[in-house]
Amino acid sequence: MTLIRRETEGDAPLIHALHDAAFAGRPYSSGTEAAIVDALRGSEDWVPQLSFVAEVDGKPVGHAVCSYGRLGEARILGLGPIGVEPALHGKGIGSALMHASIGAADAMDEPMIMLLGDPNYYGRFGFEPASRYGVEPQDPAWEPAFQIRRLAGWHDGLRGRYVYSPGFDAQN
Repeated sequence: MTLIRRETEGDAPLIHALHDAAFAGRPYSSGTEAAIVDALRGSEDWVPQLSFVAEVDGKPVGHAVCSYGRLGEARILGLGPIGVEPALHGKGIGSALMHASIGAADAMDEPMIMLLGDPNYYGRFGFEPASRYGVEPQDPAWEPAFQIRRLAGWHDGLRGRYVYSPGFDAQN
């Protein structure tokens, strides 16, 4: 059985190791995902209520985090990194983390979540091309994979260029 819980004090080293393992050798990985999470945790963009750990039999096996980026002057959530222990891919752990992240962000009255990822995968969670809503990525090359999940707090005035937290510039 998978349990999703908020990150607690002392989880940081386990989360770091988990992201290192989850992204090792992946073609879509920058190799800096663990460092990104560490940098986000130390920034003003960190949202502790939206840092989730998945456990199986009491062992952390997955992690997802949302942090604030900027859309003009508005602080808007970006989701990621999200990682699952490689041996457990395809077991629904990533999906459970996605649902927890989206549900909690919606309950916090956030207007939307931004994500850079495979549209064929993230579409099942209600993510759509951000360009449909007038939101552009900070790097135009990202446009095909740049997505938005509108939440209950959404309003049409949210348009422009989205810039991720500087924590995403972290290097190992």
